[in-house]
Amino acid sequence: IRTPTLFESLIPVLCLIIFLGFTIIVLKGSSHIPLIIGTAVASLMGLRLGYKWSEIEDGLVRGITLALKACLILMIIGILMGTWIESGIVPAMIYYGLKLISPSIFLVTTCIICSLVSLSTGSSWSTAGTVGLALIGIGKTMGMPVQIVAGAIVSGAYFGDKMSPLSDTTNLAPATAGTDLFTHIRHMVYTTTPSLTIALILYAIIGIRFSGMSLDTKSIDIMLTTLSQNFNINIFLLIPAGLIILMVIFKIPAIPALLGGGILGGIVDLIFQHNSLADVVNVAYSGFVSNTGVEKIDELLSRGGLQSMMSTIALIFCALSFGGVMEKCKMLERIASALLKLAVSTGSLVLVTICTCIFMNIMAPDQYLSIVIPGRMYRNAFFKRGLHPKNLSRCLEDSGTLSSPLIPWNTCGAFMHATLGVSPLLYLPYAFLNLLNPCVSVFYGYTGITMHKLNKDELDRITTSDEDVNNKL
Repeated sequence: IRTPTLFESLIPVLCLIIFLGFTIIVLKGSSHIPLIIGTAVASLMGLRLGYKWSEIEDGLVRGITLALKACLILMIIGILMGTWIESGIVPAMIYYGLKLISPSIFLVTTCIICSLVSLSTGSSWSTAGTVGLALIGIGKTMGMPVQIVAGAIVSGAYFGDKMSPLSDTTNLAPATAGTDLFTHIRHMVYTTTPSLTIALILYAIIGIRFSGMSLDTKSIDIMLTTLSQNFNINIFLLIPAGLIILMVIFKIPAIPALLGGGILGGIVDLIFQHNSLADVVNVAYSGFVSNTGVEKIDELLSRGGLQSMMSTIALIFCALSFGGVMEKCKMLERIASALLKLAVSTGSLVLVTICTCIFMNIMAPDQYLSIVIPGRMYRNAFFKRGLHPKNLSRCLEDSGTLSSPLIPWNTCGAFMHATLGVSPLLYLPYAFLNLLNPCVSVFYGYTGITMHKLNKDELDRITTSDEDVNNKL
């Protein structure tokens, strides 16, 4: 066995970029097969370096093992989403969010509504494709530049994509870095709160010049009426969402908290929507199918269920298989060592991590890879500096998640372009949250603000956990 050169280490990454680009842009396919092919190329390179297949397979399995807890959480989230939609919890959050619209603060309201919807659904794509699409139409009616409205929509949509425990990236980042879901979310509050606050202030300043324009509320009225006709909407439906927030605050473990939320959604469904127990069980497995006749509502609410998470879990397995082989064969370590020569301090380590995430979103146009590959590359570097893994997971989301919709050829950027009808290059200057959050994270890295260190107990626990995993494998 020999140490790979930098060129040899980059070959699987370059092949993966080519396979992903061709499949996504030309074939309009998913990322699963390119990731499997990339894993095969990395395995062949490992064999060339002198590794036995059994060793490469161990690395592959270990890569997947790191995400098993996150995948279990995603399965529970699918159940929760199904019951929360059918019970009226998610429709109630959307309903009361839409009522916040006001002509004088349209951009601020747009960002807040998209934040609420994405926080409740965990999906930036669903938010942009439904409520976001309606808000673009309203903005056009008001004569407001669509690129500014699109920027506010993307900012709000990716706030929820980053902060919601229902989001797949919010589960993937802590699994890759080596921390737990709610610790990760609480730590992200430090960078996300000031970023969102500044973004809202900027939207308020820009919106002043449009405050005198009239607001066409026809699209919103249709959505509000449809929701109230198809669900028993009342303020009590917001209680389960509040309980989940309290569970996050009081550090309840993610699996029992989210499973409890899903069960509570089923109980609320029986009480307020008067569905049968069979309906609750079916929607928990297969998801909710909306048939209101209003396309925007049906697109937003037809989702959830255990089955809906299987494709995402498969994609995570494929991505982490690639990362596992790259790590086992020391290729990630070789790439990281070249980049880490630039990281002479905690601040520069954070900067290198964030730049790597953005680079992965540019070169390998997939949001998952921008989290998985840098996460595997820099995990040991953060550990050696005595930094808690939640610092790394926060960096991954501050940059990997939030930069993805700003790149036109990234899957997220392409979706936003197709959905909102605005090029990412046009709305990029107005997606304030997405631009500010990485900058705040770098600022914290250099100043040491909220860069939490591992105490002795945590250090021993993480070391023991790593040894246990190695022994099992």
